Amino acid sequence: MKSTNKFSALHRLLHWIMAIAMTVLFITGFLRMKWMSKTSIKTALGDQFASTPLQDEQVRGVIKSIQGPMWEWHEIFANVMILSFLVRIVYMLVKGIRFPNPFKSGISVRQRFQGMIYVYFYVFLAVSAFTGICIEKEFFTAYEDTFETVHKWGLYWVPLFILLHFGGVALAEHTSDKGIASKMIGGD
Repeated sequence: MKSTNKFSALHRLLHWIMAIAMTVLFITGFLRMKWMSKTSIKTALGDQFASTPLQDEQVRGVIKSIQGPMWEWHEIFANVMILSFLVRIVYMLVKGIRFPNPFKSGISVRQRFQGMIYVYFYVFLAVSAFTGICIEKEFFTAYEDTFETVHKWGLYWVPLFILLHFGGVALAEHTSDKGIASKMIGGD
């Protein structure tokens, strides 16, 4: 059975912009939290300069110089993601939502699951954007620790979404929506 999905150029463009932005955000967030965290850099500097310890100001300067450019990329792609997310929401409202409504009665389990994955994606993306903006702009500073914790959940929800997304595409390609991947890449 051939796929009946038709993806406009704008739909495909927004999909790929968001995919690239999500990848960059995940990588930069992962690096900042893990391999290039303040603690990791401080430990590495301590090990390298054990015989001549660096002053705290020097350590902070090195950490900022290492993390700074990476974090600029995170902020740039966060803005790209937020803008493309907002455009996609408007696009969906104007053109109609392109995924099954998981709350509608009478749909298959597969359609309900597919719809819930999209709901999951949009909710977590909105929460990540909101918490990131609050952290960056220092809104609601009384909740800063909570916002940072919730924002860092992206380290877990992004790979989970990617696995579910690729699994769903593979399932669709081998069942009722043959050709869906090529249509998302090259159009109809």
